[in-house]
Amino acid sequence: MSYEARRNQLYQLMVEERIRLVMFEHTEGRQDSAIRWMTGHPGDGLLFLGFDRQGKGYSLLVPWDINIALIHAEVDSLISYTEFERQPLKAIQGAAAYFSIPFGSKVEIPPVTPYPLFLHYVEALTDFEVLCRDGGLHREVEFFRAVKDPAEIAIYQTLSAITNDLMDVLEQRIRSGELNTEEAVALFIEAECRKRGCEGTGFETLAAGPQRSFGIHPFPAYTSGDFATAGLSILDFGLKYAGYTSDVTLTFVRPPLSRAQEKMLTLTERAYRLALAMIGEGVATKTIAAAVGAFFNNAKKSMPHALGHGIGLEAHESPALSNRTDNSWVLKPGMIFTLEPGLYDPTHGGCRLENDILLTPKGFEVLTNARIIRL
Repeated sequence: MSYEARRNQLYQLMVEERIRLVMFEHTEGRQDSAIRWMTGHPGDGLLFLGFDRQGKGYSLLVPWDINIALIHAEVDSLISYTEFERQPLKAIQGAAAYFSIPFGSKVEIPPVTPYPLFLHYVEALTDFEVLCRDGGLHREVEFFRAVKDPAEIAIYQTLSAITNDLMDVLEQRIRSGELNTEEAVALFIEAECRKRGCEGTGFETLAAGPQRSFGIHPFPAYTSGDFATAGLSILDFGLKYAGYTSDVTLTFVRPPLSRAQEKMLTLTERAYRLALAMIGEGVATKTIAAAVGAFFNNAKKSMPHALGHGIGLEAHESPALSNRTDNSWVLKPGMIFTLEPGLYDPTHGGCRLENDILLTPKGFEVLTNARIIRL
């Protein structure tokens, strides 16, 4: 699917709701990767979607770095942010004039806009009805992005192959003792992923040796301390390729282990298999998460985080896989998400197993090969 085809989905909704202009913002403090999803532009900027004089959907990108946009962005028009003094209020006024928005038209701005700034938008756009709402067009883009199109799935096939290769190399280097500190592991991932054509890591690598693996997300993310020594060590990382990120977690296990640690490992692997067996089109993600939660509860354990989440241009996207009461997501073909059951104990350490899953019309495909590695 092309960037234009992605935008066309939104133009149709704009016609249905009689919205003449919508603004997306990716700037410091208010970052929305939907701009990259709809244009390919990897940097900061504002995206305005409206209609030309013939009533056809039309896109205007206002990038902070126009030189980068000229290389990467696929849009109808470009105007440098400096033309509007890098001020969003002047930019949206300019966009309204550019699209010749009729008096009284609906103009929608991002729902994350702070209330004081919203008032400034209202003052700057007195000729229009300014919408700033939950559940609006920005929310619809979230639904669109949750189901990956063929181009995105192709990217994930390549990204997963790179991630799998790097995990195999990591296992070899850790087994040999070449990588024996948290820092060495994290920096190795950073360097090697770039050699393989990635933009970098999708998020800060979390490498926790046995003394720190009890944390869901250890702080700091990694240290110069030992990794993969006796006990349980967790390595959570993702690679970014063509803007998209993978997200996997390996647990490295080195004896001797206590009974409690063995039980944690067994339960985590069984919980992962339970969740995997429940994946299917039309299944509520809350149902899967609740089943895993009940499984751990029956063993007198609890998992202090969600079962998984969608991935894409962000490390955490929709759909959510949690047992929260407000989770209404249902699995659909094209969704790519993680399954990551885990258990953590201040005395015995932690373990987590996380892979990336693609749901297809024929079933699910486990894209990555993360596992619990016994050394």
